[in-house]
Amino acid sequence: MKLLSYRMMSNRIFTQAISMTTIVMVFVASLFCMFALNTTDLKNCLARIYNISESEVTNAVLSNSGIKYGDETNNCTGSTSATSHFPEYVLFSVVSAMLSNAVFIKASNLLKLTILIAMSIVFLVLSMVTHVSLYDNRDFLLYTYLGYSETTFSLKWISMATILLFSATLFIHAQQVESTSRLDFIWKQQAHEEKEEMASLRTYNMKLVANILPLHVAEHFLKSQNKKDEDLYYQDCDNVCVMFATIANFFEFYMEYYNEGVECLRLLNEIIADFDEILGQERFLCIEKIKTTGATYMAASGLTEKTNFADNRHVIAATEYALAIREQLQYVNSHCFNNFQMRIGISVGPVVAGVIGARKPQYDIWGNTVNVASRMDSTGELGAIQVTQEVHNVLSKNGYIFECRGNIKVKGKGDMLTYLLKGRNVESPEA
Repeated sequence: MKLLSYRMMSNRIFTQAISMTTIVMVFVASLFCMFALNTTDLKNCLARIYNISESEVTNAVLSNSGIKYGDETNNCTGSTSATSHFPEYVLFSVVSAMLSNAVFIKASNLLKLTILIAMSIVFLVLSMVTHVSLYDNRDFLLYTYLGYSETTFSLKWISMATILLFSATLFIHAQQVESTSRLDFIWKQQAHEEKEEMASLRTYNMKLVANILPLHVAEHFLKSQNKKDEDLYYQDCDNVCVMFATIANFFEFYMEYYNEGVECLRLLNEIIADFDEILGQERFLCIEKIKTTGATYMAASGLTEKTNFADNRHVIAATEYALAIREQLQYVNSHCFNNFQMRIGISVGPVVAGVIGARKPQYDIWGNTVNVASRMDSTGELGAIQVTQEVHNVLSKNGYIFECRGNIKVKGKGDMLTYLLKGRNVESPEA
């Protein structure tokens, strides 16, 4: 029912038709009593009965005829046909009907003006022409009974002035209502557009911030706008998989004298952009890009509770990502006729994640795990993925094939047992 009412009110033509029908019905009801009253001219009737002129009809003639002010029936109207000594009732009813015109706010100003003019014309024709005797009889009875002069204002002229003045007032009111409604509509439209613009701007800002900071960190800062600049954001994370991938021989390709190195940087940007596009795949959603330094790409998985899985799926995802970007670099080599070689190092363990700086903030991770992953990269072999013992223990259970490289010298760590990832079994889930 509510939906039906809303649809009916949304149709402007239907709404105006209802408004006009309602107003006309109220107006007809206000005039209905006039057609049931006797319209005999009382002064003319008495003058004919007593064979005198109308100017000689006085209070004495009325008394002899037994006619008093307030009688609804008399010798001139007959016992079954009544007149009215209070025709102001019709005037008040018509004014009330005109007031109903102001109730329908959605009706157009032109429609209201048309209805007001039609109502005024109909009433004036009835009160000044066809049923004028009702008003003349009332004036004659009242003024004769009170002894007033006949120069006193007649009710029909007062009624005409009242109707015209009231119509003009209602029309002015209708104009003000329509003007206010138009302004309200414009303000609502403007407010709606500003709201949409603010929502669009917030979404754009969120995307912009998300390109600088991880989404969960961006949401933290956006929800904490009143926090002081010195409030530090940090998070302790366990079992995080950290990956460093370096295009080891890129700077052998880089030549500043060739268009000031712009073309070389453009190629590097395209390669990094390809890596970013791969990172956007659904299977790598648990991985967060940390930064790029020169030709080194750093990423980590498992930095939040939602992406740190107990079954080490995030470690597998980081490994698959390492294989994917190595394959992508081979694709670039085949199309650009280059021979870029990549070293990749992977480590797993606890880290501390946080944001440094109040302006141009930088999200980064710190800890022994990060240092070891960086050493796995720097001490690795070209085209190979070098991992620690902990990573080997996780991946070997999931169908990945390794070659033990043995103990290698790692700066700050001494000898470390490392493994080179050779691939995965066909039966493994990620194959």
